[in-house]
Amino acid sequence: MTGLYESQRAMRHMRRAAMQRGVVAVLDVGTSKIACLILRFDGPERLREADGVGPMAGQSSFRVIGAATTRSRGVKFGEIAVMNETERAIRTAVQAAQKMANVRVDHVIACFSGAEPRSYGLAGEWDLQDSVVTEQDVARVLAACDVPDLGPGREVLHAQPVNFALDHRTGLGDPRGQIGNRLACDMHLLSVEGSVVQNLLYCIKRCDLELAGIASSAYVSGISSLVEDEQELGAACIDMGGGSTGISIFMKKHMIYADSVRMGGDHVTSDISKGLQIPFAVAEKIKTKHGGIYATSMDDREMIEMGGESGDWEKDRRQISRTELIGIMRPRVEEILEEARSRLDAAGFEYLPSQQIVLTGGASQIPGLDGLAARILGQQVRLGRPLRVQGLPQAATGAPFASAVGLCLFAAHPQDEWWDFEIPSERYPARSLKRAFKWFKDNW
Repeated sequence: MTGLYESQRAMRHMRRAAMQRGVVAVLDVGTSKIACLILRFDGPERLREADGVGPMAGQSSFRVIGAATTRSRGVKFGEIAVMNETERAIRTAVQAAQKMANVRVDHVIACFSGAEPRSYGLAGEWDLQDSVVTEQDVARVLAACDVPDLGPGREVLHAQPVNFALDHRTGLGDPRGQIGNRLACDMHLLSVEGSVVQNLLYCIKRCDLELAGIASSAYVSGISSLVEDEQELGAACIDMGGGSTGISIFMKKHMIYADSVRMGGDHVTSDISKGLQIPFAVAEKIKTKHGGIYATSMDDREMIEMGGESGDWEKDRRQISRTELIGIMRPRVEEILEEARSRLDAAGFEYLPSQQIVLTGGASQIPGLDGLAARILGQQVRLGRPLRVQGLPQAATGAPFASAVGLCLFAAHPQDEWWDFEIPSERYPARSLKRAFKWFKDNW
C-alpha cells in the first residue's frame, strides 16, 4: 500500500511540474480509438483579453491547443492486449497532436476503462490533538480508514474523501481550519487489476513519455457529462465505449461508486459482422449509417446495399432490409443496458434522492437508444455531451470524447485524494529510515 501511495504522490508532483511548464497532454486509451489532447495552462487573464470569455465552470485556466485521434489497435475490453500495436497507435496520436500544437510534450495524464474496477466505502476517525483541524489531522484520519484486503494483484486507482464529520456536524467538504474535538471521514476507494495499470504505464514509457496521472474513464466521463446539479443530487453516468461500458455514480459532487461491463459498441458491430457474414469494417459502416433500435413499417421497404470486396459479384451485391439489421442490433444493446441496470441495482442506486441517468460515449449515439434505455433503466434518462472547453475542435465535442474532455478537467482541477496529504510517520513500517526522518522533521 505504501509503495503505491508513493508512486501516486510522485505522479502528482510531475503534474504540478508539467503545469508550471505550461503544457500537458491527456490521453484516452480506448478500445476503438485513442484520443490525445494537448492543453496549455496560461491563466484566464490572457484568454479573457483574447476572446472576451469570462471564467466558465473553472476550466478557463487552460485551453486545448492540439487534438488528434487514431484508430486503436491492440486494445481489448479497455485493456492492452498487444503492446507493440498499442504503442504505435499512442505514438501516432501524440505526434499528430504535437504537430497541430507545434509544441513537444513530455508528460501525459491517461485514462482507461476495463480492469474490473471494484468500489469500497471506508470510514475512519481521529481525536484531534489541537482543537483546530490541520492538514496533518486530515492525513491522519485518512490513514485511519480501514483498507480491506483488495485481493492479490489489485491496486488502488482512486482514494477520495467524500465526506467529513466534525463532532456532530456532518456533510463537511473541507474541515481544515474548523474547530472541534473528533474528526471522522468517509472515503471512496476504487481498486483495479494491477497488471492492466502496469501494462499501460510500461506502454507509455516505451513511447518516451512520463505518466503524470492516471484515472478511470468512468470517473472522468461523469465529470464532463453530468451538470453540477446532477453531481450534487445524485446521478449515474453510463459511458458506452467500444469494448466496455463504464458506470459511475455521483453524489454531493463526489464519485461514490464505479464499475464496468465488459461489453460495448464493438460487440454490436461483431454481431452484425457474424450475422450477415461481412467484414468487421463493413459492419461498422452499416451500423453507423443505417443502425437503429426501433423498427417501423417503413424499415421493411428500406433496403441496404451490403457492399463487400470478396470478388464474388453475387455475394457483394446482397441487400438486406433495415428491419433485419435492427433485429441483430437490438438484443445486444438490450443486454448491455440490462447488465448496467444490474450493476446500478447492486450499488443501491434506487435509494438516491435523484435518479437521473446520463448516457454518453460513442455507442450512445445509436438512434432510439434513449427510448430503450428509459424502459430498461428508469424514466429519467438523457443523452449527455461533454462540457465545452476552450479551443476544443468541433469534431471532438461529441459524446465519444466525454472521457477525453473529462480528463482535461481532471488535469486542471484534480480532486483531493489520499496521496495529496503527507502520510503520518506512525503509518510507515517500523525501523524505516523515512519514519525516523519524518519524526525528526515533525518534532524539531
